[in-house]
Amino acid sequence: MDIAEAIKTAIGFEERITEIYKEYAERFKSETGAKVFRTLGKEEEEHVDYLKLKLSEWEESGKIRLDAIDSVVPDEKVIKTNIDQLKNIASQDNIDDEIEYFQKALEMEKKTSSFYRDMVSQLSSEYQPLFQRFLEIEEAHESIVKAEIDHARGMGFWFDFMEFDQEA
Repeated sequence: MDIAEAIKTAIGFEERITEIYKEYAERFKSETGAKVFRTLGKEEEEHVDYLKLKLSEWEESGKIRLDAIDSVVPDEKVIKTNIDQLKNIASQDNIDDEIEYFQKALEMEKKTSSFYRDMVSQLSSEYQPLFQRFLEIEEAHESIVKAEIDHARGMGFWFDFMEFDQEA
């Protein structure tokens, strides 16, 4: 796959996930869960804009400037506060539906991460940094979504770390 095709494919991934996150944010019953999907959707939308800019640069000059791309995902303290609020929805009747949305989101994030991982390994070293940063961001999204699932289920884990030990 050449760089133009890789960017076009990445745009397709990012556009699909953006639309799905917008839809999930509207369907979600709890404001906390809807906020997670709005935040992730905003980030994915920024990815689309960035990738379209890089594709345009490539088409016009045959070169791509590797500008920094930031993440709108908040720091761990903010995430933990929001996840703690999700514990309050665990007793709601719609919790299974909401967990299902997060599970579908996790599947999409894994597929997107896998695509970026493949691009890092397959493209020339000149273009790997572009996709490496996206891989890092998508893997962070995976962690956030997994944490949301664990907390909604009341598993006692936060980012794969046990929050409490019943034997202590």
